[in-house]
This record gives sequence, C-alpha cells and structure tokens, in this order.
Amino acid sequence: MVNAKLKDGRGTDNAANIDKDGALDVAIHSRPPIAEAGNPIPFAAFFRNAAGSSNMAVNASAAAPQTFSILQETGYHLYISSVTVQISAPGARLDRFGALPELANGIDFYYFSQQSGKSIIDQTLKTNLDFFRSATAGKGFGSGSAAWIADIAGGAGQDTYFPELDLRQRFGFFWGLKLRGGSSDTLAFDIKDNISTVSVFNIKAYGFKIAI
Repeated sequence: MVNAKLKDGRGTDNAANIDKDGALDVAIHSRPPIAEAGNPIPFAAFFRNAAGSSNMAVNASAAAPQTFSILQETGYHLYISSVTVQISAPGARLDRFGALPELANGIDFYYFSQQSGKSIIDQTLKTNLDFFRSATAGKGFGSGSAAWIADIAGGAGQDTYFPELDLRQRFGFFWGLKLRGGSSDTLAFDIKDNISTVSVFNIKAYGFKIAI
C-alpha cells in the first residue's frame, strides 16, 4: 500500500481529508472558487436591445428578429440565477400572448457561448402559458381562467403575468448561469412577431458578478 497526501499546491499545507467511511470531505461554498478575486456584487438588469431599450413590445418578424440580451461585463464574471418576466395587457389570458392571439413565430430564449455556440433554452414561446412551462415560480393569483394573473387595476385594467425561471433550480447551476468576462457569452431572447400592441413586456435578470 502506498500512502499519499493530497495538498492544495499553493504552499498553505492544506490537505484533503478522508473520513472513516472512505468519503472525501468537501465543503460547499456560497460563492465561486476563491481564485476568482473580489467579493460577489448583486446584479440586476433588464434584457436590452442594441439601442439600450428594455421595452420588448416591438414590431419584429421571423425575417428580421429583434434581440434583447444580457451581455458579459468587462472585468467581471456574471452569474445569472433567475429571470423574471412581465407581460401586461387588458384581457390577457394564458392561451394568448398578452391579449394577442397565439404568436405565429414565437420568441426564442437561448444562451450563446463562444465555446459551445448557441444553446436553445426555450424555442417558439407563443403564449403566456409557454412562459410558465419552464418557469419554476411566479407571482400567482386566482384560479381557473384567472390563474397566475394579477388584475392590477380591476375590471378593464392591466392583466399581468409574472413567471419566473430559476436557472439554478431548473438546470442545476450551483451559482447560476455564468457569462464570462471578456468573452462573447450572452443570454438572449429573439422576438419574431409584431407584439408592439402589448401594453408591457419586459424581462429582468438577477444574480451576482465577481471581479476577474
């Protein structure tokens, strides 16, 4: 038998420990590896287009989609933990998009990495209900045809859906989906229909960033 000691290699003399059951002890930290310098900083931002607008109620088409994205930040790694959606329109229903009929082309939600290319998270989101398919939570109200809808003003006022996708819970990302600083990593939505008459449509990302 050859005895060996596993050390960290940085001169601190820290060594791995194996317990009486033969398991290697590990510690789960609430932050990325310490080699990523700096402290985590809270991050919250709307998905925006190239002009900087967060208003996603736009006139687009399959031939000329409009992209709204969260981009990497120079000097930081971003970890996106959740994405929240607001879709508001008088008369909104789950089988519609806002109050519009089901979209013809839909909206694509995807992650782009310069290493792996484009990875589709959700394709052709066409109705309010489609956003809840991958959602892990939402600000839910009511039941039946009024399920998950917030009647903000009452009666003919805005009817609003607030689905939320927790990327850690849904996909098992421990700290969230990483957008590496200095890369072309992107989290984005492509809109491919005319949804300009929807009263409110925006999407916000939450997480943290840490200096490289």
